[in-house]
This record gives sequence, C-alpha cells and structure tokens, in this order.
Amino acid sequence: MTNLELQKMANEVRKGIVTGVHAAKAGHPGGSLSAADIYTYLYFEEMNIDPKDPGKGDRDRFVLSKGHTAPGLYSTLANRGYFPVEDLVTLRKLGSYLQGHPCMQHVPGVDMSSGSLGQGISVACGMALGAKMSGADYRVYTLLGDGEIEEGQVWEASMFAGHRKLDNLCVIVDNNGLQIDGRIEDVCSPYPIDKKFEAFNFHVIDLDDAHDFDKIRAAFKEARETKGMPTAIIAHSLKGKGVSFMEGNVDWHGKAPNDEEYAVAMADLEKIAQQLA
Repeated sequence: MTNLELQKMANEVRKGIVTGVHAAKAGHPGGSLSAADIYTYLYFEEMNIDPKDPGKGDRDRFVLSKGHTAPGLYSTLANRGYFPVEDLVTLRKLGSYLQGHPCMQHVPGVDMSSGSLGQGISVACGMALGAKMSGADYRVYTLLGDGEIEEGQVWEASMFAGHRKLDNLCVIVDNNGLQIDGRIEDVCSPYPIDKKFEAFNFHVIDLDDAHDFDKIRAAFKEARETKGMPTAIIAHSLKGKGVSFMEGNVDWHGKAPNDEEYAVAMADLEKIAQQLA
C-alpha cells in the first residue's frame, strides 16, 4: 500500500476504535489511537497473513501484550477482513466475541489471548523460539505499552530473547508517555528504554514519529534485516492521536466518550478523511 492508502486506512481504524468504545460505554481509546498507525502498517503491509485462512501455519504472529488496547486491534482486524466492521459496536457486550481483552478462541486473527500486563512478550519469545526449533521462517511481533514495561516479567523475557538470539522477534513499545496514573516518568520511570533493551542484547530502533509511515516502513525494514539478535522498536507516539480532545490527555486512557464527545471525535476523524481524499 502507498503511504496515502495507509493513512486513510489508519483513519478508518481510528473511527472503529472510537465507535466501539462509545458503543461499549467503556474501554481504552487513548492507547488504541496512539498505536493505530503501527497496527495498520503491521496488518496491511508488514505481516504475512491471510484473513481467509487465519490459522495458516506459515503466517507471521502478533501478540498484543498491552491487551486493554483491544479496540485498536479489533478495528484493524475488522478492516483487514477478519470479521465484519459492523461487529465493532458489540465491544464488551454480553455474548459478544469482542471482549475487553482479545481471546484467541473466539476472535479470528488473534494469535494469543491477552491477560495481565507484561505477559505478552514472554509468549512472543516462546513463539519465536518455537519457529527456530522447528525450522519455520515466520516472524513474531508483539506490542507493549511504555507503562507496561514497568513490569519485571518484561525484562526477564527480554533477557531470554537476547540470550537466544531471537532475530525473528520484533518488540514494539508504544511510547506515548502516559499511563493510567499519569506520565510514566512520574509514576515509575522506565527511561532510558533504549539502553535497557540494548543491555539485553537487542538491536534498538528509535522511531521518533510513530505516525509517519515513511519512518514506520524504514523501522520495520531495518528490523527484518537485523540478524543474530532480536529487535526493539521504540515507537514515539501521541496518546489519543486523531481526536482533538483526547490527544496528549491522560484522562482518555480508559474512558468512553459520551454522545456529544463521540460526535466531536467522529467529526475530527471525518475532517482528516477529507484532507486525505
């Protein structure tokens, strides 16, 4: 896809995020919106996947470690053709397969259920090692939050990945600078993130604008070409990206817009769509 096509799709993904969270009257829009461009690039450009055959053996794997941003993953999967976009309004509803965290048994395209923060990278390491041991050539991607990496398990898994030289593993940290209680540097600073991953024998890529598709494209190309060690992409993003009153506002970490706010948010995104037309 061209960058313009990716921008348009990312905007549709953002519309789906806002629509789903509004319909649910609960959920996590901020971190879903900040990662929307990464989600879009992974599923529409980077990964070897097939919505018509979600379980194909040679597919690339994706593990959503910051599972509360499921609205972002769901909207991406729906727009990619794994299930109807219309189902996004069933988010968190009783009986819906689209619950607050992704479930691999019920959601087409989900490779691993998400649970407590910090666990996804460990699962991704297991998948990557499994590929190495079986001689498979698929790649494994996992998305973590910058607040999430305050969890100790993240660094145990990173030590393992570096030791095992899992060059088929790509860890992405959505570094939007905000977590539920405020700025990450005030809550429990994980900085410097790059130096920590380097200490665990990762190749580190500093993606200084996680909303620029030229830079996103270059980062994932560099990750694919890196041999002998896993890669960590530190993706500097804007929480709530695309919705005026959510951008950079920690209050929208885990809150749904009311009807009036929903109308403003969708108007913001429609304006972006018109600018991209």
